[in-house]
Amino acid sequence: MSQITLQLPETLYQELAHLAEGEGVSLNQFIIYALTRQATSASYRIQSISKVEVEKQHQEFQLLINQLGQTSSSEIETVLAEREHTMPEPELNPDVVSLLQERIRNLV
Repeated sequence: MSQITLQLPETLYQELAHLAEGEGVSLNQFIIYALTRQATSASYRIQSISKVEVEKQHQEFQLLINQLGQTSSSEIETVLAEREHTMPEPELNPDVVSLLQERIRNLV
């Protein structure tokens, strides 16, 4: 593991220490967690794409929808029973889900 020496303003240090204490972890663990979360979220950026690419994605989506329509209900039940269950992101609240569902309905 690598080490780094960091000089922090006292107010930032105190705030980080308070947050770490609230989480029940060491200051070192909290800083590593915060940096990891920031570094991984930075790799997920929204990018603008051309209208041609949007149309291509729309066509691929329509093809997928058409293929899904040809799946038997027993096949769907099998896939649903075998899928991995995960907890949704905290930001994925019912309002966001409704908004996404509405946007999907408008695409079809």
